[in-house]
Amino acid sequence: MLSNIGNIFFTLNILVTISIIYFCYHSVKDKKYNLAKIVKLSILQSTFAIMTFATLIAAFIISDFSLITVYENSHSAKPLFYKISGAWGNHEGSLLLWISIMSIFSFLYLIINEKSNSNSLLITTVCQNFLILAFLFFSLINSNPFSKILPIPSDGLGLNPILQDPALAIHPPLLYIGFVGSSIYFSAALSSLITGYNNKNFATQIKPWVKITWFFQSLGIIVGSIWAYYELGWGGFWFWDPVENASLMPWFAMTALIHSLIILERRESLYSWVIILCLLTFILSVTGTFLVRSGILNSVHTFANDPSRGLYILVLLFLMVVISFAIFFTKTKKETYIFENFSKEVFILSNNWFMAFYLITVFIGTVYPIFTEVLLNNKISVGPPFYNLVIAPIIIPFLFFMALGPNSSWIKFKSFDKKKFIIVLFLSILVNLAMIKFFGSLSTLSNLIIISSLFLIIYSILDFIFLAKEKKYLNISRAVSHLGFGLLMMFIIINHNFSFEKDVNLKVGETEKFESYEITFSKLSLDKRENYNALIGDFIFKDRKSGIVRNLQPEIRIYTNPETLTYEASIRTNIFRDYYLTMSNIDRSDFYNIKFQSKPFMIWIWISAIIISLGGIQRLFIFKK
Repeated sequence: MLSNIGNIFFTLNILVTISIIYFCYHSVKDKKYNLAKIVKLSILQSTFAIMTFATLIAAFIISDFSLITVYENSHSAKPLFYKISGAWGNHEGSLLLWISIMSIFSFLYLIINEKSNSNSLLITTVCQNFLILAFLFFSLINSNPFSKILPIPSDGLGLNPILQDPALAIHPPLLYIGFVGSSIYFSAALSSLITGYNNKNFATQIKPWVKITWFFQSLGIIVGSIWAYYELGWGGFWFWDPVENASLMPWFAMTALIHSLIILERRESLYSWVIILCLLTFILSVTGTFLVRSGILNSVHTFANDPSRGLYILVLLFLMVVISFAIFFTKTKKETYIFENFSKEVFILSNNWFMAFYLITVFIGTVYPIFTEVLLNNKISVGPPFYNLVIAPIIIPFLFFMALGPNSSWIKFKSFDKKKFIIVLFLSILVNLAMIKFFGSLSTLSNLIIISSLFLIIYSILDFIFLAKEKKYLNISRAVSHLGFGLLMMFIIINHNFSFEKDVNLKVGETEKFESYEITFSKLSLDKRENYNALIGDFIFKDRKSGIVRNLQPEIRIYTNPETLTYEASIRTNIFRDYYLTMSNIDRSDFYNIKFQSKPFMIWIWISAIIISLGGIQRLFIFKK
């Protein structure tokens, strides 16, 4: 029943999408702009997309195991929340969510910009709907979530237990809004090239969409990092995993684009560069999808890959790159930019070059293992040492440029306040010395990053005070985001240098002392939960230096559908540090491997990242009178 309903909505969506392309094309060709009809069709398209996805959710809720997707990714005993989130916790469902987001963005862009340049708007709609159509056919041919299985199984295989987590339930939709939503300014950029709609109005038109997608991309990365921190048992939040990198690369492009749009909007310069970034952001999003879904890269985050699907995405990616850049090189004219040294334009451009460097570094680190395997038949992985070595030193000038840029002037060089510069630098060094006194010695590189972070923090606070005093509320977002970034870098460096880790083997009743810490394994209990059994360790933790006593209860969860063990960390958080404990059984003996970590300022890492995100979106909610 639901299979038929879903396929009907699917078919109707394809027909409406083709109709939108047809009417838009003829409206442009005949110069008879009937936007009302196209808007109505766009409403139908979004409705059919949402209803298709809602049908799949309904199938998961009622456990309709006649659908292969439901059978492979759900179970009758699974809690309702995870039945619902299971609808997008697989390839087929996530692709439907893609299509729904693309359709909604297309509709919203159409109605919000209804009174703008008709040619540009219609061509944008055509480009966007060609993308939607490509993914609709991909889903229908290769990844139909409404494919049936016979005979109908009595129960499903269940969802990967690692995915049964609140954070991971919301992590994919947030990311999808981010990088799938970037399709709208990919389409708008192509339209701008084709129609010649390339003035500052174009920048003003797409800037809110870039900020919205950047905000959701940022939130998605943050939530994913938090999930990895407590769920995977690493005790870390970023390991330069290929899937992590796939989400980070579009974020770099988005960040560069946000800053470039400022110049295009104000000076009507950097048009070609803005177009490249618009194209690149969505291309990188699809590239990341290919890397994840094709199975050519190994990742702990990869839960659904298939070489045939990867081939389809690769072909689509190839066509996108060839067509979009063919249009770009055909339609763009050579631009000459003359910006005075140390003007605001130069600082913004420097931001772009830093972002480009980070993006290229991450891209090389992600795809290099592919080439070594194909050409040399040698499997390797590129991990944190590579990225830390290449990226960390470049953070230092980047932070200084972030601090000084907002204090520069447009067009002409304005001599910066040397007294202010010296005072802020002196305060930064002084605070850094106090940190060394309190925490202990640091490497030269770590000290330099902390000093540059403090320099940015202080400058951002001063910038915030000035903007608030002058009632320049539209620019406060800049100060907030920069402040958040400075705090993030500082807390990451402190966390990295002063985290403590210890592995011990204990059985019930034993106590282990190390450094200033003491851990007692007091008891072990079994608790039956809704869809798993939990083996709970009860540990008494003491920090003899601070006098802190905490009860820590890590779990070993035993799932039956599918049969899987997961290791759940117990984390106690205060404003200064996290106490982190995991346990695992050693060959079914009485001994358990206990992994303890003390991680300073973890809560402030999350807060700093949220401050960055809020700063980026804040400007959208401030309106000029």
